[in-house]
Amino acid sequence: MDSAARDKMQPALPPGSSCPGPEWPEQERAEQLARGAALKWASGIFYRPEQLARLGQYRSREVQRTCSLEARIKSVVQSYLEGVKTGVRQLAWALEAVQGAREALGQAHGLLWGMAEAAQTLEPLREQVVQHKQLQAMSQLLPRLRAVPAALAHTQTLIDAQRLLEAYVSLRELEQLQEETWAPLGGLELPVFEGLGPLAEALGQAVEAAAGAAGRLAREDPALLVAAMRVAEVDAGRTTSLEQAARDWRQRCLRALQEGLEQIHFGTPLQPGPGALAEWLEALRVALPAELAAAEALVAPCCPPHYNVVRLWAHTLHSGLRRCLQQLLEGPQLEAADAFTLLHWALHVYLGPEMMGSLELGPEADVSDLEPLLTLENIEQLEAIFVAKVQASVAQWLQKALDGDVAEWGREQEPDTDPSGFYHSPMPAIVLQILEENIRVTRMVSESLQRRVHGVALSELSAFLRSFSDALIRFSRDHLRGEATAPHYVPYLLATLNHQSALSSSVSVLQPDWVAPGALAPVEAALDELQRRICRLVLEALLAELQPLFAALPSRRWLSSPELLDDVCERTASFCQDFRHVRDPVVQLLLAEAERTVVLQYLHALMQGRLVCRGADERTQAAERLRHDAAQLRELFLGLVRIWGLEESVQCAPVLLALRELLNLRDPTLLGLEVAGLRQQFPDVSEDHVSALLDLRGDVSREQRLAALSSLQAGPQPSPPAGGRALFSLVPAPAPPLSSCLPSGSCA
Repeated sequence: MDSAARDKMQPALPPGSSCPGPEWPEQERAEQLARGAALKWASGIFYRPEQLARLGQYRSREVQRTCSLEARIKSVVQSYLEGVKTGVRQLAWALEAVQGAREALGQAHGLLWGMAEAAQTLEPLREQVVQHKQLQAMSQLLPRLRAVPAALAHTQTLIDAQRLLEAYVSLRELEQLQEETWAPLGGLELPVFEGLGPLAEALGQAVEAAAGAAGRLAREDPALLVAAMRVAEVDAGRTTSLEQAARDWRQRCLRALQEGLEQIHFGTPLQPGPGALAEWLEALRVALPAELAAAEALVAPCCPPHYNVVRLWAHTLHSGLRRCLQQLLEGPQLEAADAFTLLHWALHVYLGPEMMGSLELGPEADVSDLEPLLTLENIEQLEAIFVAKVQASVAQWLQKALDGDVAEWGREQEPDTDPSGFYHSPMPAIVLQILEENIRVTRMVSESLQRRVHGVALSELSAFLRSFSDALIRFSRDHLRGEATAPHYVPYLLATLNHQSALSSSVSVLQPDWVAPGALAPVEAALDELQRRICRLVLEALLAELQPLFAALPSRRWLSSPELLDDVCERTASFCQDFRHVRDPVVQLLLAEAERTVVLQYLHALMQGRLVCRGADERTQAAERLRHDAAQLRELFLGLVRIWGLEESVQCAPVLLALRELLNLRDPTLLGLEVAGLRQQFPDVSEDHVSALLDLRGDVSREQRLAALSSLQAGPQPSPPAGGRALFSLVPAPAPPLSSCLPSGSCA
């Protein structure tokens, strides 16, 4: 294709265009690629000379192809131009239609504007029509409207006369008349109906008051209660076209039922004052089941079934009582009796067969699924109050009992005795009764409270025993110092032994089956310690009487005459006569300790070195005196035991007879055997004791002494006899001279 033809095929540029090139960059690139491809094809075709002869054929073929392409392009352009021509023609037609519609709309707007101005001129006429309709309605309702004030007054009269159903019918007629006038008057509220709202409220209050007194009305005037319930139920289904809030008299009745019931039983004036809690709870125990029975028999038939009157009554009473008890616990702290009464009543009486668990009440009265009257915190608070108050009260009573008993110790008369002749005092029985009763009554409440009070009882009993022991110490100290001499010092000490014995024999009442074994161990240990202390005080009194007599023993007079020991036995027998007022087994223990005290004092006198035998005759006399004294003491205590019918357990003879053998030995070289035998019988004998006894013989040389003392160290250590107690170790002996000490002794 030549350049002229190509220029003709190119579209003319629009006027003002400054770019003669193609319209799109892609077109230019496509032309370049086409030219390159054509050049490449031509160079390939005409590369060889023999192919130049076919150049004409190629030219004619390309001319044909070019003509075909131009024809196709002309056809496409022609078709495009015909479509544009058709679109332009349609746009012209649309423009003519739009212009016509615009002219028609303008004409219609003018017509509408004229009609609006005409309608404004008709507005006064429209108002006149509305007023005419209202006047027409008023003229029709005027006779009824004139009767409205009288109807309002009549309805108020009916309300005052408690004719609630008639009052409600009259009220509804007035409200219907108000609704009939409201629509025709376009929502205009007539002044004649201004008293209708207060009248409805007055009727609602009358219905509410009747519901609040349901219990009384069910007995005295059930018709009034039924009328009030019917009014509330009928009004619940009322519908109105007026823009008024719902009266909801049904809910007001339910609230009034609950509030009236709570006010009857739990009003502020009815709540208990200090000390009146038990009486108040007893009144509730009678009143609440009676109230539920009355509700089921009298109130429920007067109320709709869906009120569930019995269930409502039970829940209301429960919640009111619970709230009242909470207020009571938040007030001043209760006394112990009130705390105990409240715990027992709330945990056992309230849900028991006497009250809410009564078989006469139906299942609707069941409150077991509601919150308990007392929370766990309330129970813990009441238990803590009760335990603290009981502890203070028990401590006060025990101290009072102890003070009363201590006050008798300084009397001019001997202690009181029972018909059997034993010293007796009500104090132990009072103490145990106080403690046992406090533990026993708590079983009526709960196991936890019983355990706490049991622990308090044991603690206070231990404190009481300590106070008892301290009082004995003060009593003994004041007597011995002469500050407050007791005329019957020993008898009252013996009486306290009976007190201790009574407490020990009866303290098991404080250990119920549920208490763990060993709970009484501290108390029993305190009782044992108290017994030992009393015995020690009694024996100290005995020792004080015997010490002056033992001051002259042993002596020359003692060798030749039994008068010294006779005085000892006489004084001991006189002292022990009061032991007959002590109960067994304590008297058995006391006699054994008295015998032991006499023997220890006897041994102590022998160890003091007051006598040294001058020869074999005096040693024989001393040995015989020991045998005689052992027999005399044995007879003394056996006589006392037989008189009182006690078990024979005399212990004084063996030790004195063993010492007799040591003194009666004629060959001093055999002293080692006797000392070894003495050690086997009494393992606690020491070198000082043996040395003092050898001094009493008066014929032991230094070598013989050393040989005898060495026998104490020879051989295995003897084991103490079963049940044996220390004897020589309780007897102080004078320290031997240095020459008598063995090199291996304690003073070496």
